[in-house]
Amino acid sequence: MPLYNAPLKEMDFILNDVFKAEDFWQANTDLAHLDMATANAILQEMAKFSKNVILDLNRSSDEAGGAQFSQGVVTTPKGFKEAFKQYADGGWIGLGAEEEWGGQGMPKMLTVLADEMIWATNPSFMLYPLLSVGAGMALNNYASQEQKQTYLPKIYSGEWSGTMCLTEPQAGTDLGMIKTKAEANIDGSYNITGTKIFITSGEHDLSENIIHLVLAKTPHAPAGSRGISLFIVPKFLVTSERTLGERNTMGAGSIEHKMGIKGSSTCVLNFDGAKGFLVGQENEGLAAMFVMMNYERLSMGIQGLGASEFAYQNAAQYATDRLQGRSAMAIQSPEKPADSILVHADVRRMLLNARANNEASRAFAVYVGQQLDITKFSSDPVAVKQANHRVALLIPIAKAYLTDTALEAVLDAQMVFGGHGYIREWGMEQCVRDLRISQIYEGTNGVQAQDLIGRKTIRNNAEYLTEYLAEIRECVMTLDDTLAIKAATLNACTQVELITQFILEHAKTAPDFANGVAVHYLHAIGLLSFSYMFAKIAQAAQLKTAAFYQNKLILAQYYAEKILPRLMVNIVQIKAGSNLMMQLSDDYFTAQA
Repeated sequence: MPLYNAPLKEMDFILNDVFKAEDFWQANTDLAHLDMATANAILQEMAKFSKNVILDLNRSSDEAGGAQFSQGVVTTPKGFKEAFKQYADGGWIGLGAEEEWGGQGMPKMLTVLADEMIWATNPSFMLYPLLSVGAGMALNNYASQEQKQTYLPKIYSGEWSGTMCLTEPQAGTDLGMIKTKAEANIDGSYNITGTKIFITSGEHDLSENIIHLVLAKTPHAPAGSRGISLFIVPKFLVTSERTLGERNTMGAGSIEHKMGIKGSSTCVLNFDGAKGFLVGQENEGLAAMFVMMNYERLSMGIQGLGASEFAYQNAAQYATDRLQGRSAMAIQSPEKPADSILVHADVRRMLLNARANNEASRAFAVYVGQQLDITKFSSDPVAVKQANHRVALLIPIAKAYLTDTALEAVLDAQMVFGGHGYIREWGMEQCVRDLRISQIYEGTNGVQAQDLIGRKTIRNNAEYLTEYLAEIRECVMTLDDTLAIKAATLNACTQVELITQFILEHAKTAPDFANGVAVHYLHAIGLLSFSYMFAKIAQAAQLKTAAFYQNKLILAQYYAEKILPRLMVNIVQIKAGSNLMMQLSDDYFTAQA
């Protein structure tokens, strides 16, 4: 049976030692209600819920086939409804939401850690409240006061839930191609007609109403993405007294049969003249969606972290218990028929790769969360501007790099199990299946890379990156010169700076160049960012003698010597450009041998 113990000591270290979170919170009027004692109490409660309530449901729901669909009705796996009510009653849906609407007003740098525990123990379950949080965020930023009063308290209480309806059969990444129509009625409402696919939590039995946020176009809207508007389309219409009215003319046509996250209902939704209500202004729907997209994409990165932490814990325990062979140095357990496989350096390589990924990913998630908190809570316009630049630059990395490295870490952890990792009993094969989607939804990782290299780097002549490099260098210079991570990170800054200039020059004359090297560039900045996180970790640990802190320094050195050198491989691949791959005709890819 898979195990999981929330890494609360690691989380406290990141918040307290690395980011001095309490000082950050107390310096901000809107966050001064929070201290480390309260933060730790919140995380301890989530640790109990994730381990005692939803961990076992993860495997049982997968083996039972996940969510079930029959004649438009979706039934969630056994135990999900009770767990969701317990989650909602505990106030977890509104943990980071505004107190005005029933939330608790907690900062993102704390909620990312609570989310990590749910992603680690039951990613299918996590997707139900996640979409509600995202919908609530979009409404809070763009809806009218009346709309907020109608929907937000119910969403954050868990009585109602939310979705995000973007994708259509012909319109995935290119949302300008959507065909869903919105026709105005005399009473100010709209009739929404069209089909949306891949809608997470589009239909289920966990809440009494589902509030769909739907992208659609009005009849005379501008072409492309500039003509997209956002509409509230409730499953059940809401009366003037804010109670449930008649069923809206929309519903699920089917649910997808997926590789993983089977407990999450991924729906085809059909809107047949369904009554909808405009959010904000016409033709400004994408702006509302992108408010939540930054948070959602960070959440996908945390999904990767959760899976990697879960896989690491199970692999490390298995390696400790599994007896095979003898140490190359000397027999370690003469009283046993063999030594534990932890004596083998290659097993340690796989475990350390996963452990390094977890610690850097956790620090990076909290760092990006802190930038989001600055944009939301700070009254300093200079700090807000800088944080907005960081968010723009780093969200693609948070989504794509954290999930790319997580899959590698989970595969390493699965390999530690040998053949046992391939069968259901140990939970690793489900972990791999459930994690794979994180690289695909909320914009594929390739699309994230294109966003990073195009909009976030080339378009502004690397302004955001230049600011980020200056911050990294300033931090790293405070480290002791004997620490390998210091020189390694400074060198990585230089290499990224040089390759960015190379990209800026070549993108001027080669239209396909940036697209062809985008993933390598994202990985290069991801590697640098993780090195920065290990530098911050080393900064917090360098003057402390306890084994916990000294092990941080050893892991930072491991990262500098064994993982960061991949940066140069990506640089070589960037310099190779895209000319060779574009020389082949389209027929080459479909021609039979």
